[in-house]
Amino acid sequence: MRCREHELNRFGEELGRALRAPAVIGLSGELGTGKTTLVQAICRGLGAHALATSPTYALVHQYEAAATAVYHVDCYRLTAPDQARDLGFDDMTREGAIVLIEWPERAGPWVPPLDRHFRLGYGPELDTRELEEIR
Repeated sequence: MRCREHELNRFGEELGRALRAPAVIGLSGELGTGKTTLVQAICRGLGAHALATSPTYALVHQYEAAATAVYHVDCYRLTAPDQARDLGFDDMTREGAIVLIEWPERAGPWVPPLDRHFRLGYGPELDTRELEEIR
C-alpha cells in the first residue's frame, strides 16, 4: 500500500485499536521509512499513556496502555543476533503484552514469533511510503 504520513498514522491507529494482547508485531525497513511513526500510531490506537519515542539507544521502552503493557524494541543497534538474548523477549511475551519490534531480523533466533510483520519503504514521491505486510 502506498501512503502519506497521515494515512500511515491512520493505519497504525486502526491496527492498535484492533490488536489484542498478547501480540508481537515486526516492523522492517530502511532508516527513515516510518517505523517509529507507525509505532507511535499503534500506541495511540492502544490508548498508551505516553508518546512513544525511539528506543534506539535504550533498545527497549515500555508504555502502559488502556488494557496492557506495550513494549517497543529497536534492534537496529544490535551488531550480532546473540545481543538480543538479554532484551527480555521471554518476559515480554510471558507477560502477555503487545510487543512492537523494529528491525526484528537483527535479533535472529531470539526474536519471538511474529503475529504480523510489516515492511516499510520509500515511495516514488518524497512524502510517500510503501507499506507491505509480509506473510
